[in-house]
Amino acid sequence: MFAKAFRVKSNTAIKGSDRRKLRADVTAAFPTLGTDQISELIPGKEELNVVKLYAHKGDSVTVYTSGGNPILFELEKNLYPTVYTLWSYPDILPAFITWPLVLEKLVGGADLMLPGVVVPPTGLPQVQQGDLCAIALVGNRAPVAIGVASMSTAQMLASGLKGKGVSVLHTYQDHLCPEGQQLDIKKSSYKKLSKFLQHMQQEQIVQVKELSKGVESIVAVDWRHPRITSFVIPEPSLTSQTVQEVTREQPYLPPDIKSLYCVPANMTQLFLESGHKKGSTLEGSEVRRIITDYAKRNSLVDTDNRNLVKLDPILCDCVLEKNEQHLVTKLPWDCLLTRCLKNMQPAYQVTFPGQEPILKKGKLCPIDITLALKTYNKKVTVVRNLETYGLDPCSVAAILQQRCQASTIVSPAPGSKDSLQVQVQGNQIHHLGQLLLEEYRLPGKYIQGLEKAPKPGKK
Repeated sequence: MFAKAFRVKSNTAIKGSDRRKLRADVTAAFPTLGTDQISELIPGKEELNVVKLYAHKGDSVTVYTSGGNPILFELEKNLYPTVYTLWSYPDILPAFITWPLVLEKLVGGADLMLPGVVVPPTGLPQVQQGDLCAIALVGNRAPVAIGVASMSTAQMLASGLKGKGVSVLHTYQDHLCPEGQQLDIKKSSYKKLSKFLQHMQQEQIVQVKELSKGVESIVAVDWRHPRITSFVIPEPSLTSQTVQEVTREQPYLPPDIKSLYCVPANMTQLFLESGHKKGSTLEGSEVRRIITDYAKRNSLVDTDNRNLVKLDPILCDCVLEKNEQHLVTKLPWDCLLTRCLKNMQPAYQVTFPGQEPILKKGKLCPIDITLALKTYNKKVTVVRNLETYGLDPCSVAAILQQRCQASTIVSPAPGSKDSLQVQVQGNQIHHLGQLLLEEYRLPGKYIQGLEKAPKPGKK
């Protein structure tokens, strides 16, 4: 909504009665905010303005600013917090997690698509279609965008995480955000800048001189002063959002993966009697049982050789090529079952601990490890498809950088939307194998390229 410049209609100070009404509206819209928090967000006597503006698409929007910073905006009588407000109160909205590279697209006006959503071990936040929600980045609890859920959490999972997840209204770095933070000395214990500088000079942290009449200037700073070197950013209080972040850092638990088969149109008659229609997904053992029951129920097992199955018109359509239609009348059991599975559409189901299963059609792509040559014939190791197995490429890159003592790069994977690849300097396949097989406990069948690890040197 604010991806492009907007036109300001008016900017006026808010009246006392309107200030009280705004507090009541915020309390109703965000019931998790306490009285003290609402008083901080909408102060009683400090500067608070209401800005009427027209967005680039013509929408009429009311924006509330405090100290020059936008804190809330109202659209069609609905109240929304800005990302500036969410940095102070990140718990008031359910948050979806995405990759840092997706932020650029969101700022450009794109909505959050479900393939770009990261599913943490705790599962997706529970929302209904139309609910207000936030968007945060992997490894950073501060929300970077807000929007409206395009579907419920149950619908998202049922879709296999495909389609639009969140219709974005406002993002960090759009035209609504302020360019920097404002520090108000009047809100400090010093009240005036001159008193603050005088105290810092007494502490021998800075040196202040009056270079021109009435103008004091800082001429030196002691960067080695204990007050400066001992300064650390305070940790945020342990809120429910912080607990969620801690949960995301739990030890990785590998997903349960099942290979499935979809019933195609030309095989629906074979599976109809067992209650399965076109598009139904079945495990391989289920397919074998249904075919076996069908052959026995229709007396298709050869009486002379029970290892053979006679092909009726339905089986012929399922397993025979056109040039075989009038030539092949029987098939061995193993050949019949193999042909049936081959002609069905592949699918797979991924289930992470404590989450609903995610069903996707197509072949399951393994984690792909390759070697590539860069400038001056330097080798690099490239890893793709980590997200399918619930692995964060940024976290994997950080671990490899430390263990291999080599530079790493996380970049978009070529030919794939919303997927990242990790590039590590040198042949680091041995370290990757240890990480994926031993620590993450992923089965080797889901990893390809481990055979390219460097051979151990001779003693």
